[in-house]
Amino acid sequence: MKTPVKVLYSFVLLFLVTVFFSSFKEKPAFPYQKAGLTERQAAAHLLSRFTYGSKEGDVDAVVKMGLEKWFRQQLDGDLSDDSLNLMLSRFDDINLSNTEVENKYPRPNRVLKLAIADGSIHKDSVDKGDRKAYREQIRSYMEKKGFKPEQELYRQFINQKILRAAYSRNQLRELLTDFWFNHFNVSLTKNQCASFVPAYERDVIRPNVTGKFENLLLATAKSPAMLIYLDNFTSTGQPVVLENGREPQMNGAGKPLKRRVPPKRKQGGLNENYAREVMELHTLGVDGGYTQSDVTQAARVLTGWTLAPMGEEGYGAAMQKIIDNVGAENLKKRGFVKEGDFLFVPNRHDNEEKTVLGKHFAAGGGYEEGLTLLNMLARHPSTAQFISKKIATRFVNDHPAQTLVDKMAKTFTKTDGDIRQVMVTMVSSPEFWSPASLREKTKSPFELAISAVRSLDADITQPYQLFNWINKMGQKMYYYQAPTGFPDRGQYWINTGALLNRMNFGLALAGQRIPGVKINLSALNNHHEPESAEAALLTYSKMIMPERNLTETVKRLKPMLNDPSLSTKVANAAEKTNPQQEQTMMGTDNTPLKTAANNAVNNNAMLAQVVGVIIGSPEFQRK
Repeated sequence: MKTPVKVLYSFVLLFLVTVFFSSFKEKPAFPYQKAGLTERQAAAHLLSRFTYGSKEGDVDAVVKMGLEKWFRQQLDGDLSDDSLNLMLSRFDDINLSNTEVENKYPRPNRVLKLAIADGSIHKDSVDKGDRKAYREQIRSYMEKKGFKPEQELYRQFINQKILRAAYSRNQLRELLTDFWFNHFNVSLTKNQCASFVPAYERDVIRPNVTGKFENLLLATAKSPAMLIYLDNFTSTGQPVVLENGREPQMNGAGKPLKRRVPPKRKQGGLNENYAREVMELHTLGVDGGYTQSDVTQAARVLTGWTLAPMGEEGYGAAMQKIIDNVGAENLKKRGFVKEGDFLFVPNRHDNEEKTVLGKHFAAGGGYEEGLTLLNMLARHPSTAQFISKKIATRFVNDHPAQTLVDKMAKTFTKTDGDIRQVMVTMVSSPEFWSPASLREKTKSPFELAISAVRSLDADITQPYQLFNWINKMGQKMYYYQAPTGFPDRGQYWINTGALLNRMNFGLALAGQRIPGVKINLSALNNHHEPESAEAALLTYSKMIMPERNLTETVKRLKPMLNDPSLSTKVANAAEKTNPQQEQTMMGTDNTPLKTAANNAVNNNAMLAQVVGVIIGSPEFQRK
């Protein structure tokens, strides 16, 4: 009797254990079921927010892997990208250090100076006589010296961004790189810092996108791009000789100061630009509780933060002579700090006492004062709220619920600003899955273009052509001049002209009228030819916008399907609305390409028009 009882007992126990653990399997960590979403709809929502756009089969792949596992994998961001790396290998200079950039891409004024010094150009001929001949002299001199024009560096840099966004398997890392670059914006419009922007994104932003916010803040503060963009590299204080027996501060020649020496304005002086923006835009937010006095005091704390020598005759070249004369070890003993391209120069630092946000900084704190200040700003409660709201605004809703922001801010504070954990809190919250968040974000022009080429499985051989179109639609990447970066709210992007340009882009892309961007619409549907334009509209809408109710969308788009002159009408209307954004499309060799009409490859005009209308539709603008 005992044996059957034991067997029965074991069977019951096994059954209960199985039910117990299966209940965990059926109850996902992501609360999408409470919002009434199916697993496939939830997968589509994840893909819309954490990739630049889903491709055919992506929803199936996410469901098969499991939503939580897929998201963790994207947060890790270490999937192999061999195909992408092969594409990027033809852009030789995107991996150059700042020093290598300084030597290979000298600014025009430096090229001219060197050419005159070498005797290749006579100083009296500058800006005189035959301009064409003069430009040819400069071009010939640069070629002989192995110099390249800066625009070539920017072109390679922009090309790599488009290819990464379109093809990387680590989509979330690319999205977060874009987000944090925009948050800590620097711009190619400022010539002095422009050549340092590629390394800024590569070495400062991308490696830190899911780490501690404090590390990201410090890395941006020390980068040449930011130091120049917000002018902190010129900011100097008023050093004084200390009375406590410490080694005196030194002047630029490495000699002790005997008296207080107010800096001459032409040589620098206090600059508050970075101190203001690091509080208003990077950490606390405009309502973060700081005053103008705090800005001034913080600027004093950050005096002496400048550039290390880079390049043979680039920024910081004068300081290299001091380092060579005094010796790196001696400079270190005297308070200089050199880390990569960053240099702290104590004789430019205001070493008197200061107070920021109630925190007292004793006199003589030197470099450590700046570290303390940035650490304090990174861990401030206002920063937790501001950063959490900005992340939620980008990935959830233009106006995220305060309950969600509070949860994220709590995680931010608890984890000392662990960006990864803040993201997990956001996606694990009901607010992320609520109807108020589904398809409530508007794609920027960059997101629209990349999502389109991804959904159509495009083969991109001339990525700069997409940059031209993205610019045409209103977003000139890396050229946003203000430190705020591009706004994250949809109202900034949408107006009549923008909608026309978006439809114009969709029709041009689907009609194969963008040079260097090839698609095969038939292959997307396994070479099955739809019976009619209406059938094609339904088939390709489901493919391009998976797991959506498309009834109203199809109804709105039907009237546009059979107008044979639709592309021409849209293009003409877009040109009239935004003539200043029209520009000649340029090839990789910087020469004009044939117009879209002359270059069209359109084997199926009906299908191209259908797909173009879908890409340009209001529904596809949403994510």
